[in-house]
Amino acid sequence: MKPGTFPIVALCLAALAGSALSGEPATQSPLLIRGVRTTAYTHTEADHLIYGNRSALGTELRYNVEYHSVAADWSRFPLGTKFRIRGYDRVFVVDDYGSALVGTHTIDLYFPDGERMKNWGLRFVDIEILSFGSFHESRKILAARAKNRYCLAMLASMTDDKWYETHAR
Repeated sequence: MKPGTFPIVALCLAALAGSALSGEPATQSPLLIRGVRTTAYTHTEADHLIYGNRSALGTELRYNVEYHSVAADWSRFPLGTKFRIRGYDRVFVVDDYGSALVGTHTIDLYFPDGERMKNWGLRFVDIEILSFGSFHESRKILAARAKNRYCLAMLASMTDDKWYETHAR
């Protein structure tokens, strides 16, 4: 299988999301997803300067063993999703999004400086989902920001009906 292809990811994510939506407890063992495309970003990049070191939630982007901020398409990896990258002893948490991530399975890892960001570069990794985030909370935040095309695109991917179109104007 070519790295970055995800024939089973949608089924796995749907299964996890289904159990989270039904109130059933999440699976005991982590869900393994192989070949996830990861990139890196930092708050000092030109396209991130207006946000400073703040996430989409307005909280400080974090880089430590217990909580390592990442950005993702919230329709695929919703806000609050926690995972480990095989071979790394830290917990990654989805607390940010980025316009370039919409419609992709790419996860963008936050690093506090350009050197660490460049050292990460682009990598295909195996991740273990520890707990799935909240589509409900993701939708609430995205609906309030639906005037941004990328927020609307994520919201539309999470919605079966067309109610989100009223937010596009």
